[in-house]
Amino acid sequence: MSYAVKELYLTVQGEGGQAGRVAVFLRFTGCNLWSGREQDRATAVCSFCDTDFIGTDGPGGGRFDANGLADAALAAWPDGQQNRWVVCTGGEPLLQLDAPLITALKSRGFKIAIETNGTIKAPSGIDWICVSPKADAKLIQTSGHELKLVYPQRENAPQQFTDLDFEHFFLQPLDDPMRQANTDAAFQYCLGHPQWRLSVQAHKYIGVA
Repeated sequence: MSYAVKELYLTVQGEGGQAGRVAVFLRFTGCNLWSGREQDRATAVCSFCDTDFIGTDGPGGGRFDANGLADAALAAWPDGQQNRWVVCTGGEPLLQLDAPLITALKSRGFKIAIETNGTIKAPSGIDWICVSPKADAKLIQTSGHELKLVYPQRENAPQQFTDLDFEHFFLQPLDDPMRQANTDAAFQYCLGHPQWRLSVQAHKYIGVA
């Protein structure tokens, strides 16, 4: 299989349960809930995405086979350092992430995290599953390590997800022109519902990718 990658780079996780962790970010091209084109945003299932996942022209991007992509991830990791961690994101990473690539990454010492919209069942071998439900898209992946809900969403209220099989539940304020109001609302909701934790996109505040 040929994998289409928008970008691949070393960074620090900025949000959610692994915030602060050094990771190789592997952003795949494509999504099943939005084309990525602005002219389609208003009619997309997910209309608030803030990520460019079109094409293969980002830093470290391109087309790879499984071993080539695993080698690229390893080359991005600091020489001689252990605790290798790769975050597979998108777009929707489970459109492409499969058993051969998981095997190739594992053989190079990586633990694998995904950030998925939950509409596709995750394959085995993934070490950290973060599901972020979007609008009224049917949730197929209903278990994992972290459920991260962008808040507020008209179609998705936090109480719809509290009985699902996740270790951690995060509310992440919607980043739109109402971001401060959304942050205040998420903060207040967490105060009244301690099952939920507040996830702030720290990378945006400190100005890194």
